[in-house]
Amino acid sequence: MSVVIKVDQVSKIYQLGQIGTGTLASDLASAWAGITGKDDPNKKIDDESDKSTHVALRDVSFDVNRGEVLGIIGKNGAGKSTMLKILSRITSPTSGSIKIKGRIASLLEVGTGFHPELSGRDNVFLNGAILGMTKAEVNRKFDEIVDFSGVEKFIDTPVKRYSSGMYVRLAFAVAAHLEPEILIVDEVLSVGDAEFQKKCLGKIKDVSTGDGRTVLFVSHNMEAVKNLCNRVVLLEKGGVIDIGSPATTVNAYFKRNTNYFGHVKYSATNAPGNETIILLSADLKINGGDILEIDKGVAINFEFELRQSFDEFNYSLNMFAITGEHIFNSQSASFKAEKGILKASCIIPPNLMNNGDYSISILAVNKGSMPLFNFENVLQFEIFDNRKDGKWFGEIGGAVRPKLDWIL
Repeated sequence: MSVVIKVDQVSKIYQLGQIGTGTLASDLASAWAGITGKDDPNKKIDDESDKSTHVALRDVSFDVNRGEVLGIIGKNGAGKSTMLKILSRITSPTSGSIKIKGRIASLLEVGTGFHPELSGRDNVFLNGAILGMTKAEVNRKFDEIVDFSGVEKFIDTPVKRYSSGMYVRLAFAVAAHLEPEILIVDEVLSVGDAEFQKKCLGKIKDVSTGDGRTVLFVSHNMEAVKNLCNRVVLLEKGGVIDIGSPATTVNAYFKRNTNYFGHVKYSATNAPGNETIILLSADLKINGGDILEIDKGVAINFEFELRQSFDEFNYSLNMFAITGEHIFNSQSASFKAEKGILKASCIIPPNLMNNGDYSISILAVNKGSMPLFNFENVLQFEIFDNRKDGKWFGEIGGAVRPKLDWIL
């Protein structure tokens, strides 16, 4: 498997504030001082260099193989877009080196490379030329591009009149169909509607698996990252924190950015809720230890204050993976609830959930399934894998992992 992108100790430092002194003579004097190692004559006495720069990337290194879909994830400000701009040669690194084999198409923001005064048709050919393709090559792909984008009716309209959604539909269609060896896609796909996003993600998978092209994919949609990517790079504060399988790296991302808590308690003044109900406390009670493992059950206890009585009342408990997937819903039977303190408990049995990171939300419901209040992410916790007896092998997928009674 050949390496098509090699990033070696890349750093990017931006100068903050005013660039230049305002006159050519002063700029030349400052430049000459830097060359000769003398003090800058235009530097203010109270200048501090550590406050005048921003380190966007710090000693980043990784390789990308031909035909691989590499995900790059991290919080806002982690350095993801800066890395892609360097790879796209929009900007250059302050230090380090990048080696790239192949033609690159980048989709970093809506309408990248489009001329607003030109029609959609003209921009397709313009982008093809920028990518180094002949007119005949673009002609061969033109109908396929327009059909995929869904803007056929407006293809001869200047793109300055396009909505942001139309922009991104045509821009992605051009980038994906004009056969670059390397396709770079930033979070720009979030502009499109859900149907088009699904279509784009399917195209990215086809480009990598069917055509053997390389894709760098940046997204905050962790499900898309896990489904599309072969490997994932996790960036934090400009540095590489982890490089590995999608599931492992995405979990590392959430663990670094999630506060885990198995017990919360509120006073009446700061409790979440509304004029009908507030949450006073919630906690996990593990059966058989302090660590929640696959073969241990857990009781989930809630304490509420009802501020009025209800003839019919129930709870709806929802369990989510930290990545956002809805795992299950369990609804209590309806009962008559009197005004005052109300306690509720439910038990998640052992040998049901897979190891992973989860959150609990609980919905209070009135007669006729009318929601009173949804207490979101009340508890967040991790279930650990302790099945080391040789009956389970490797990483088991899925949210639930029940121990079933088999008849053999």
